[in-house]
Formats: sequence, C-alpha cells, structure tokens
Amino acid sequence: MSHASLSFEIFPPNTHVGEEKLLGTLEQLGDLAPDFISVTCSNNKRNIEETTLKVAGYVKNHLQIPTIAHLPACYLSKQQVTAILTQLEQLGIKQVLALRGDIDPQIPPTKDFSYASDLVAYIKEAAPHFEISRACYPEVHPESKSHVADVLHLKEKVARGCDQLISQLFFDNEVFYRFLEICQLANIQAPVLAGIMPIVNRKQALRIIQTADAKLPKKFLAILDKYEHNPVALRDAGLAYAVDQIVDLITQDVAGIHLYTMNNAATARQIYQATASLFHKTPVLDQVLG
Repeated sequence: MSHASLSFEIFPPNTHVGEEKLLGTLEQLGDLAPDFISVTCSNNKRNIEETTLKVAGYVKNHLQIPTIAHLPACYLSKQQVTAILTQLEQLGIKQVLALRGDIDPQIPPTKDFSYASDLVAYIKEAAPHFEISRACYPEVHPESKSHVADVLHLKEKVARGCDQLISQLFFDNEVFYRFLEICQLANIQAPVLAGIMPIVNRKQALRIIQTADAKLPKKFLAILDKYEHNPVALRDAGLAYAVDQIVDLITQDVAGIHLYTMNNAATARQIYQATASLFHKTPVLDQVLG
C-alpha cells in the first residue's frame, strides 16, 4: 500500500533581505524531507525568472528535493513559456503547476492563454515530458455557476492533461471528502492532494475570511473567539487544529497533504513532528530532533 505524500508550498519574497531569510527557511524545510516543494509566482515574467526559477533551482539542486514551479497562464506569452520551460529543464525541473493566474486590473493579460487549460495544451505540445499539476476547489471555484459545472470543468481539466490535483485550502474535512466522492462519481482519476494551511494568528485568520473562498467552520471560529487576546494559545490551538485535520485525512487514505507554509519553517516543523510517522518519515524526524 502506498503512503500519503507530504509536500510544502513556499513563495518567493519581494526583497533581497527576504531572499536571504528564505534560504534559511528552505534549509529547515529541507531537513523534513518533503516529497516536493512548490514555488509560487506573481503575475509577471520578471517574478518568475528572477525569483520563482531562482528559488526552484535552489530547492532542486542544493536541497535535492523535487520541485514544482507555478506558471500563471494569462500573463505569459507562448514565447515566454517556451523560455521558462527551457530554463526549468536546465535546472533539472520537469514539473509545473498550471494556473490561470489571479486577475489584476493593473496588469494587462497576454492574448496567448486565456485559461490554464490553454497553457496545459501548449506545454503538452512543446514539452510533453513535463509533469503537470492543476488546482482544484473543494468548496467550488469562486467563478463557477454550480457544483456540477465546477466538477465538469475539473473533469475536462484532467482529460486535457493532469498528473495530479492540488486542492485549495479548506478547514472542514467533510467538505473535502464530499469533493472526493463527487470526483469518484465523475470518474476523475487523478490523485488529489489535500491543501492545509495552519492558522497561527488572528491577522492571518481575518485575511483568510476576507480573501479566501474557504469557510471557517464553527469549531474553528470558536477557537478564534476564545483565544482572541492570547496569541500564544491561538497559535497552539491553530497548530493543533491543522494536525487534527491531517491525522483524520491520512486515516481516510488521502493521496497526500500539501502544506501551505506561508514561509514559516517553525510551523511546518511542529506539524511535521506531530505527524511524521503517518507519512513513514520517522527516521528523518529523529535526525532533525537529534
């Protein structure tokens, strides 16, 4: 029986000071021996080439950890994608996460890729040996008209070329299980990694409430209310909540856990220490704890 995977998402910083700090974070994350690390990007070519590819190359070649680079479809031209794929291949990276990209009214989109599916089709033609991950939404894509429409669109995504799906963050496991059931009924066979984000402070929680499409269940809202004025207790409770989610998910035999680290190595490490044996990574944990 195969074991569930454990992977991390990190984002490149916008400053040189942030870049130096990130290197330390990556070293700590590397000690945890994740199955892969995904590196995000913003909606512009400069960010991808000067930060995303730089960070991805460090993860792959210095830390020797498999790496997935995020590519935003609507802000890249075919020429740019070809160049990026070439650079990734030179770095030894042959995995990408194809996304449409967040719509930014300040940045005009290119005409080559209106949707992530267009980008996938181009990658399949230009570099068929690349593995392609796609995003999925357990609580329905914010622009979908219905759950049914969302699943039909997801089925089309997978049919066009998709090696695995990585879910957006969620805080109610039952929502994720219902999503998996629907995928099974629709004969969507790509493995689905569960996206988990530990909420460790109130500011982060409020940002999630305001900007994300994931609903916070009553159980978690009660935690925020009870420990509103106790940041240490809120952090501990938030970590415990994420650990409980992961334990339940692994017990239900999900394909893997994708941890949205927010570049917080300490948080990732604490969650790892509490769940390492579930991923059969105990020897690495013993080495880290020394």
